[in-house]
Amino acid sequence: MNIRFGILGAGRIGQVHARAVSTVPAAELVAIAEPAAEVAHQVQADYGCAIRSIDQMAEADDIDAVIICTPTDTHADLIERFCAAGKAVFCEKPIHLDVDRVKQCLANVRESNGRLMVGFQRRFDPDFNALKTAIDEGRIGEVEMISLTSRDPGPPPYDYIERSGGIFRDMTIHDFDVARWLLPDEIETVQAAASVLVDPKIGTLGDFDSVNIIMTTGTGRQCTITNSRRATYGYDQRIEVHGSRGMLTAENTRQSRIEIADQDGSHRPPLLDFFMTRYTAAYAAEIEAFVGALHDGRPMPTTGADGLQALVLAEAALRSVKEGRRVRVSEISGPHETD
Repeated sequence: MNIRFGILGAGRIGQVHARAVSTVPAAELVAIAEPAAEVAHQVQADYGCAIRSIDQMAEADDIDAVIICTPTDTHADLIERFCAAGKAVFCEKPIHLDVDRVKQCLANVRESNGRLMVGFQRRFDPDFNALKTAIDEGRIGEVEMISLTSRDPGPPPYDYIERSGGIFRDMTIHDFDVARWLLPDEIETVQAAASVLVDPKIGTLGDFDSVNIIMTTGTGRQCTITNSRRATYGYDQRIEVHGSRGMLTAENTRQSRIEIADQDGSHRPPLLDFFMTRYTAAYAAEIEAFVGALHDGRPMPTTGADGLQALVLAEAALRSVKEGRRVRVSEISGPHETD
């Protein structure tokens, strides 16, 4: 039996998920909720779904699960509402910008026996997944140091920056999740540096556009993250893992895998332009994993607790920048939460 989906919010990421649902055999897109009529009708035309209000979605008997792609400040309320209505929930990160509100939300999900998955699509990228498998198989021995590079082709619109919660909560949060996924033990300290190097207006809005973070686990393993809102050469997404017996790397993905060598040198196609194209397969794979967990009753592969811990690391990084010191994660989180 197919899992019947409703999507709340049909903007850029909502359309990415609509496409992902359409590629999963055991999934069916029944309806979308989107206030912008032109956008809603375009998605309806593309995927043959109905247009409904959020209230109608919550009461619908033909909706088994929803994908929340609305503004961040609505996520926690919608998660609670739809879990209480007996529908499974896939929510884009973050659950909320406030750690305490996320904890309250997760407690309410548990109380209602809700099923919640948080959208960290990079775990489902085929190359990154192969890298993780090689780590788990011991191909490079014990993991010692990880380097994560994530640079966007250009900054988002100013109105997005104003409501995003800042670069650590909006952009680096994906790298925080990948770091936790790849490291064998939890991160205990965070030290961050942040600057405005791309666009001065971003600084006037209270955010940064260029950051570096050094994190350490309880056993002394290290992870560094480099983020920038500008990469003139394309969407830059790389991982390097150094271990006791070798090294693993996941390089950038290009528009094609050819290389041309001629009298002017060697030339390769440009990088993919942004997350919608770079992570197409990953978005489909995470929806497929969500559907599989619902069908089989398995735990969700990326949980509310994962969303909480990534946000905690973002808060620790921001505090590190503000106070100019290394921050212990326990200062933000207290004891680790469980789903």
